[in-house]
Amino acid sequence: MSKVIEKRRLLLEQLNDVVAHLLDIYKSMPDPNIMVYELWTAKDVLSHLTFWHESFARNVSDLVRDIKPTPLKGRLSDLNQAGVDAMKPYSLGVVMERLEMAQKTIGDSILSTKIALIPYKKGSRDYTPEEHLEIVINHISQHIQDVVKVSHS
Repeated sequence: MSKVIEKRRLLLEQLNDVVAHLLDIYKSMPDPNIMVYELWTAKDVLSHLTFWHESFARNVSDLVRDIKPTPLKGRLSDLNQAGVDAMKPYSLGVVMERLEMAQKTIGDSILSTKIALIPYKKGSRDYTPEEHLEIVINHISQHIQDVVKVSHS
């Protein structure tokens, strides 16, 4: 196994662990409607993470299947809110299932040598799989800290 793919595999393991930790937090959360940020509840934070995870999953799955990816388009703040709004009708359990499915798709695709660069969103640069995995791990980890802070205070 090449060093690049080995690093990618290790980052995927880290991402698997972070997503599992996130889901464990939500499984034991007494009130997913607790406010984490000024406008977002704990469920909204999970919806936000799931929205971006599904985008990541679509992009890597498309690349592996030789389909031109269609990254999200728009201002980051608008996309973030649109992602949360789109998941409002779904129960916490459904949002968690969607995150798990996206994570499975990422796991099934990310180690492919077909993937050299992953689009993030239109107007942004593409990232290597290793960069993208690190960014996603850090993004989820930051939100985990914020959610844990308010749910255990």
